[in-house]
Amino acid sequence: MLTLDGVRTQLAERLHLEPAELTDDTDLFAEGLDSVTIVDLLEDWRGSGAEVSFADLAERPTLRAWWDLLARTATGDA
Repeated sequence: MLTLDGVRTQLAERLHLEPAELTDDTDLFAEGLDSVTIVDLLEDWRGSGAEVSFADLAERPTLRAWWDLLARTATGDA
């Protein structure tokens, strides 16, 4: 099951940061996020039931925007 803290931790690990360094509005691209990392994360999250696309994530690269999408689709509310 996806959680906000879990997603924050996954992102921080991939970006070589501490989870506390990623605020909800941090620009993930400015922190070093790349397309390969997005694809890897998408595979993990789709395995947890989330239905988001690469474009969805690339258009709004913040934890807040991603969590809004992930939480909505993982619970079937999208």
